[in-house]
Amino acid sequence: ARQRGIRVFIEFDSPAHSRSWGRAYDILTQCYSEEKPNNKLGPMDPSRNTTFEFLKNFFHEVAQIFPDRYIHLGADEVYFDCWESNPSITQFMRQMEFGTNYSLLEQYFMQTLINIVNATGKNYVVWQDIIDNNVTLQTDTVVEEPYPDEMARVTKLGYKTLLSSCWYLNLISYGDDWHKYYKCDPYNFTGTEEQKKLVMGGEACMWGEYVDSTNVISSTWPRAAAPAERLWSSVDTNDVIEAAPRLAEHRCRYLRRGIPAAPVNGPGYCPTEYSG
Repeated sequence: ARQRGIRVFIEFDSPAHSRSWGRAYDILTQCYSEEKPNNKLGPMDPSRNTTFEFLKNFFHEVAQIFPDRYIHLGADEVYFDCWESNPSITQFMRQMEFGTNYSLLEQYFMQTLINIVNATGKNYVVWQDIIDNNVTLQTDTVVEEPYPDEMARVTKLGYKTLLSSCWYLNLISYGDDWHKYYKCDPYNFTGTEEQKKLVMGGEACMWGEYVDSTNVISSTWPRAAAPAERLWSSVDTNDVIEAAPRLAEHRCRYLRRGIPAAPVNGPGYCPTEYSG
């Protein structure tokens, strides 16, 4: 990727979406039912120093392996029910004077993690869920925003942002579904010019629940080229009629290079000789 001028920054989600981490390290919260462990695991446990000792060692290694200045820390879909059930977490909340506000516990976890990542010299990105939970973040935080109607809120708080929801490529629909990707504009929200300047761009997402090595490339390409042209072009470059032949031509380039890109405009034809 670097040889082609492409930056790669990695996402390691926490404290939720971390079940696989708990298979190897004892850092997840033990959930309780009726004051007894129920053999279920929740988000990472912020009440134990060993959790952060592991994360410090882990992200030190990550910073050495991935040269980009950004690391995506996730922080999405942190549900509090397991934390609420755990007596050690309850005791820690009392000790930290958090009361019953588990957003403060989430904020404590993320601030500690951010300090760890900052010590490596990296910047960071988080999902917008953490903003929904009223967690206060540092002003240099980049918030990835799935929903256009929340772009105004995030930028009003002063955070840089990325849009992603209109480019969820895993949601395949019949027909020319790339049209909706092409028409999505990350600046399409009510806000000041200063807020619009905080929009860094967007991300086309291919979530992995229903893809593997047999279909990930054909599901992603050339559909991902539609949001790419949208993000790399001027605001007034938004005509799908004009874009359709460009996308079809680009699909032919993929095929000639051995990339099994799927058709996007229905039946088509790629010339056998091509100099582009």
